[in-house]
Amino acid sequence: MSDEEFDDDYSANEREKEGEEGEEEKEPTEEEEEESLSPHLLTEEIMKEGLSLLCKTGNGLAHAYVKLEAKEKDLTDISLLQNYIHLRYVDLSENQLRDLSPLGSLIHLLWLKVDGNRLISTRLPELPYLQIASFAHNRIKDTEGITHPRLGSLNLKGNEIQVISGLDPGKLTNLHTVELRGNKLETTTGLHLPKLKNLYLAQNFITHLEGLEELVQLTTLHLRDNRLETLDGFSKSMKCLQYLNLRWVLP
Repeated sequence: MSDEEFDDDYSANEREKEGEEGEEEKEPTEEEEEESLSPHLLTEEIMKEGLSLLCKTGNGLAHAYVKLEAKEKDLTDISLLQNYIHLRYVDLSENQLRDLSPLGSLIHLLWLKVDGNRLISTRLPELPYLQIASFAHNRIKDTEGITHPRLGSLNLKGNEIQVISGLDPGKLTNLHTVELRGNKLETTTGLHLPKLKNLYLAQNFITHLEGLEELVQLTTLHLRDNRLETLDGFSKSMKCLQYLNLRWVLP
């Protein structure tokens, strides 16, 4: 090969490399990520490993395990849970779940934790005895579909919620604590919950306080790390308020 041919070949290779380096890597879409996931079903073996807390059921003559811990199993499908109707405490954190509909069969469920999954919604069939629910660090977009009448504590920390909606005070008569830190909220409107006592809204993008006059039993309000343009929005009806955190709320 002559020097001239070598130079031409070298230049072509360099241009090709520069072109490759100049191309930006595209982030995969949710659909592409979903397609790339291998299905991992909840199995009887996983159930055996995770079940505990033997309790009486029904008329007291039968017994069943009522607690399940199945964390960090890469689960994508929990259909098997429909057969375990006596479960009361379920922890499915750090999996790959997007569908929680099988939990609708767990009518005795008291406590649910599904942190760190791939959920985009909190929608579940109404669970009559559910008292504590944690959906932290998912991809949840809204607060629709939460209708559990005995729910007392709701954790939605670290999601992608922009607007609070669908929280029916007629249904959620026992809801006393709502955790919404680290979302994308821009306003406090939508919290029509007169029984609410603890509200955590830190690390959002809130610029205006709205609808707080209905929170007549609120004792704790965290608004740290927001973008409040004004402190208007507080109401004389909030007579129970004891703790207010407004650190770093400059716009």
